[in-house]
Amino acid sequence: MKNCWKLLKVGLGRTALTMPIILACLFLVGPSADAQTPTPEELSEKIGTLTVGLDTVWVMLCGMMVFFMNLGFGCVESGFARAKNTVNILSKNFVVFAVTSIFYWLIGWGIMFGGGEGADYFGKEGLWMVAGADNSPASGDAYEGAYGSISWAMVPLWAKFFFQLVFAGTAATIVSGAVAERIKYLSFIVFSALMAVVMYPVTGHWVWGGGWLATAGFWDFAGCAVVHSVGGWAAMTGAYILGPRIGKYGPDGKVQAIPGHNMTAAFIGCLVLWLGWFGFNPGSTMAVGDGTLLAKIAVNTNAAAAIATLTATATAWIVLGKPDLGMTINGCLAGLVAITAPCAWVGMIDSLIIGGVAGVFVVFSVLFFDKIKCDDPVGATSVHLGCGTLGCLAIGLFAEVPAEGAAAPAAGLFYGGGMEQLIAQIKGVLAVGVYTVVVSAICWFIIKYTIGLRVSAEEEIEGLDIGEHGHNAYHGFVMAKSEG
Repeated sequence: MKNCWKLLKVGLGRTALTMPIILACLFLVGPSADAQTPTPEELSEKIGTLTVGLDTVWVMLCGMMVFFMNLGFGCVESGFARAKNTVNILSKNFVVFAVTSIFYWLIGWGIMFGGGEGADYFGKEGLWMVAGADNSPASGDAYEGAYGSISWAMVPLWAKFFFQLVFAGTAATIVSGAVAERIKYLSFIVFSALMAVVMYPVTGHWVWGGGWLATAGFWDFAGCAVVHSVGGWAAMTGAYILGPRIGKYGPDGKVQAIPGHNMTAAFIGCLVLWLGWFGFNPGSTMAVGDGTLLAKIAVNTNAAAAIATLTATATAWIVLGKPDLGMTINGCLAGLVAITAPCAWVGMIDSLIIGGVAGVFVVFSVLFFDKIKCDDPVGATSVHLGCGTLGCLAIGLFAEVPAEGAAAPAAGLFYGGGMEQLIAQIKGVLAVGVYTVVVSAICWFIIKYTIGLRVSAEEEIEGLDIGEHGHNAYHGFVMAKSEG
């Protein structure tokens, strides 16, 4: 008690520290003699409130980290593109999240998590989030009814919504890179809105909203299929329908490299995404109660990214003759994507195997898509579609034997589980792929034959920054190739 008052006297002489010290001292003194000891029921209620509050902070923080990944995507995509299209790419990455926020709130959320009798393919109740639902702090009862499929997450409904919103924005952002440098700005905005309504939420309902794929035993912890492959399928379809950039292929059909203009931005963007993935994957637990699981997911995520970075670099060095930085960056992202689905259900060694394979795969995938004239300036199709598919299949191979009563996939093929889980994963991958390709193609063609899809050849050659936005990213800079 004497030490407490001495600390208080010192604090009074330091104005900036006065209030914190007073509060600390009062806390140390403890409750007055008149204060009543809380009953066990009151203590239990307070602990429950604190638990929900802590889980909510965790979910919101992880959601903010995933939101921050928009910066990473913007830097990677603009760095891999040419200087004359920088403003256009940055603007697309900026506006896509705004568009997704509105349309996912209005319609997408209800389609994805709405309930209703026979809601195997899309939500039938709670379709209009704007109409309101029980948004009181989570107590379990807040999820009864329309959004019962997410009753397992004991955080307030708006926290769950925010976390899913940033995932929806990620799926839409994936498309931006694959169609870069030749798509009309308005056309991309319209497609992003459609994706937030008729693509991402529908397949998301199948897997995370209690739909038919979940019932069939398909598992995807943090979004290899729901987020990455959906974005990848839509990106690939758009790249094909748009056609390659002018100058990408010579008269003989030979691939002509179009280097990115700013590898520093691409490098920074990749590190931002790597950081964001520690919100993307561990945050999908929606709770902090199991610290061992959180740490396991984070370590698995990092291990896959690290080994994929190395295997992609080595593969590019062998195949291309040089350790290409672009391949190194895409290798890191490939590992992050591939571990997204199985991160909670595999061990460290398995994570290294999954990431290592993804790093090799992405190099050959980028070269393959170039050869078949699917012009993807940033390799988004290879990273998100290719490695998202690998991650889903990895569950059927590497999933560990689940604990009794645990909500987890059956043991994978390499852990004595046979083919059951692998077959379920294959069916899920095919179903998501077929649906997304068909629906995205319809959306792309509707846009193409209404408002138009591709800019004119003159605008593409000059650069979309001037044609679409009226200014460029490096005004006043003279970019000339040095001689000698």
